[in-house]
Amino acid sequence: MTAAGALATTPATPQVHRNAARSGGPKSRTARIMQVPYWIFLLFFAVIFLYPYAWLLSSSFKHRSHVFDNRLIPVDPTFENFTKVWEVAPLLTWFANSALVAVLAAASVTVSSALVAFGFAYFRFPFRNALFGLLLSSMMLPGMVTMIPVFLVWKDIGALDTRLPLWGANLFGSPFYIFLLRQFFLGLPRELFEAARVDGCSYLGLFRRIAVPLSKPALIIVFIFEIQASWDDLLKPLIYLHDTSLYTIPIGLNSLFVKFNPIAGGEGDYQYIVTAALLSTIPMIIVFAFFQRYFVEGIATQGRKG
Repeated sequence: MTAAGALATTPATPQVHRNAARSGGPKSRTARIMQVPYWIFLLFFAVIFLYPYAWLLSSSFKHRSHVFDNRLIPVDPTFENFTKVWEVAPLLTWFANSALVAVLAAASVTVSSALVAFGFAYFRFPFRNALFGLLLSSMMLPGMVTMIPVFLVWKDIGALDTRLPLWGANLFGSPFYIFLLRQFFLGLPRELFEAARVDGCSYLGLFRRIAVPLSKPALIIVFIFEIQASWDDLLKPLIYLHDTSLYTIPIGLNSLFVKFNPIAGGEGDYQYIVTAALLSTIPMIIVFAFFQRYFVEGIATQGRKG
């Protein structure tokens, strides 16, 4: 065998394979080219979804006369709005009230929904599926239908103009969260619970010692969803709150809009409204950034069924 033939039959070294993979063949180049329309499509919608926030950020640095000029880059940027907005509105009080209500609402609905979901996932009892179907059917009932009866209940127990109606109903669970957590609990190995029962663990112990530790991503998902829903809720504060010291962020921003609305006799200082609205989004961004890993993990593992 000649030297040329020996070289031709010598197996390629790992370095050669790495160089070939790094350079990429025609197929890899074609695959990358085929992905270009998808990236353009995603970039297009990303710009659409981010534009309102970019407009809000830009307007918070503008003077009153330039708020609605639709320029993303302010002509004469100013930081005065961020310092004066705390004087024209009690933002700290609104933030504190919103944080308290959001944490109470999220904690109560997470615990109550998890308990009910564990019952539907673990226990075998007559008409279980029928009861679960009835529970899910309640999701189709519009909130406007029950608004007046619920208001009368809170009125009869003397809870009007308090924080209780803003989160108290969560003590009874949420059909959507119960469904979400039940699907997660069904994916847990039943053998773990049976083995714990053999060792003498109570049903509540099964929930506390096995179900909860193995379901942290799903529980965190429910917690984050409810914090965001409570933080952005305007309807309940409008119905139940009249004391301005109890105002949350949404109703506070609404009162700020009414205060500065020229139709209502205001001076049209919308720069303070957009600045306050921008500041109100920061806590939710921080919450999502802090729990992002659990958020993605919880969404990815939903829908498993054992």
